[in-house]
This record gives sequence, C-alpha cells and structure tokens, in this order.
Amino acid sequence: MDKKKLKKEWLKEEKMAHIQGWDFSHIYGRYSEEENLPWDFRTVINKYLKNDMKLLDMETGGGEFLLSLNHPKHNTSATEGYQPNVELCKKVLLPLGIDFKKADGDEKLPFENEYFDIITNRHGAYNVAELKRVLKKNGIFITQQVGAENDRELVEILLPEYKDLPYSEHYLNIKQQEISEQEFEILESGETFQPIKFFDTGALVWFAKIIEWEFPNFSVESHLDNLYKIQEIIEANGVVEGRIHRFYIVGKKI
Repeated sequence: MDKKKLKKEWLKEEKMAHIQGWDFSHIYGRYSEEENLPWDFRTVINKYLKNDMKLLDMETGGGEFLLSLNHPKHNTSATEGYQPNVELCKKVLLPLGIDFKKADGDEKLPFENEYFDIITNRHGAYNVAELKRVLKKNGIFITQQVGAENDRELVEILLPEYKDLPYSEHYLNIKQQEISEQEFEILESGETFQPIKFFDTGALVWFAKIIEWEFPNFSVESHLDNLYKIQEIIEANGVVEGRIHRFYIVGKKI
C-alpha cells in the first residue's frame, strides 16, 4: 500500500465530488448497488399510469427518471428544490412543454386542489397533507424511498463516531401509517435490504462527499486512517460491502 499515492488519489476524488441531476456515472464500474430490488419502480408506476392522466413527479432531480417514463408532455408536471437541479430542469424540461416549478417536496406544492391523477416521488421528501390536497379523488401516490439504515455498515467503518440515523423515521411501517392516517388506501408496498459494493476506495470517497447527509463532516484529511482500513479490506477481499435500505408504497386517495 503506497499511502502517499493513495491519499493524493483520494484528495482528487474528493475535489471532483460534484454532480448535476443524479448522475453517478463517474463511479460506474467501480461500485454496484440496487440492481436486484424485489420490485422495479418504473414497472410499478406503469401499472397505474395512463396517457390521459395528469402526472406530477416530485423531487425530480434533473428530470432523468421522469423523462424515462415517456408520459405525454402536456400532461406532465415536475418540481425540484435544489438550485443546481432547478436550473438544469429549466433548461431540459421547460422546452419540452413540461410544467416545471421550483418547490421543495415537504413544502406547499404550487398547484391547485385536486389537480393530479397520479404523483410519483423517487427518493424525495413529501408532505402527505399536500399530496392529499393536490390529488383528485382516487388519485394515486407512488413513492420509492431510501430507508433509515441505508449504507450504515459503510458509515460505521468510515465515520464510527457518527451514531445518529439521518432519517430515523424512514421505515415502511411508519410511512405507511402516516399515509393511511391521511385517508389513503395502501394498494401495495415492499421493503428490502440489498448489497452495495465498492471496488476501490476512491469511489467511496467520491460517494461519501456526494451523499453528505449520510456521511456528515467527512473529509479525506479528517478520516484518513479509516480510509486506509477500507483500503486494506478491498486489497484483501476485492470489495468493501454494505447494505442499501429501500421501500416503496402505492397509496390511493380515498
């Protein structure tokens, strides 16, 4: 192990840790995750989504997943609150005829009452009372969420001092109850833990800087000894591994 060379490489990865939208292509082939969930979120959505429905995609990122649904643009709306992604959505979504508005998911949505037939939310915040307000009767809410225990094994190796869960309420049973209490019928749901694997330490450095809410106050300089421990694990086993935590819910407004 050439520690000096490795540190230089990791500092470079740390400096490069910026993305637009939700683009992880920088570490493609250097890590793997979420390849075999028991459900496919796009397939779940397509079970309910019809061309004549008014669709809202909340917390749309750069609109990448939304565009993959190929829903008629005149029936499509989207919201996003993170400013770099807001600018990206203005450039990408508005020219296509998609009704894009800046809004954070847990705030008041900038739409009229009972406006949408279906709302999708992939890994974003939401306010159940607002979902209820803007959905039509029998409207559908479909969400896939990152669970409370996501990446915890990796956090424990890299930041053993950090014991708190950033989203401690993010469990399927808790979120189902929240939705049910707002007069939604749960149509289907699921929860899973799946492997996440990193094949080089630099990829984990980049990842930890991007997912800063899971790896708070992480830096190469401040956690160098723990990075060397991870490097030893990878050199011995070819991989360092944790688990992702995911769940999904489909609810219908009664």
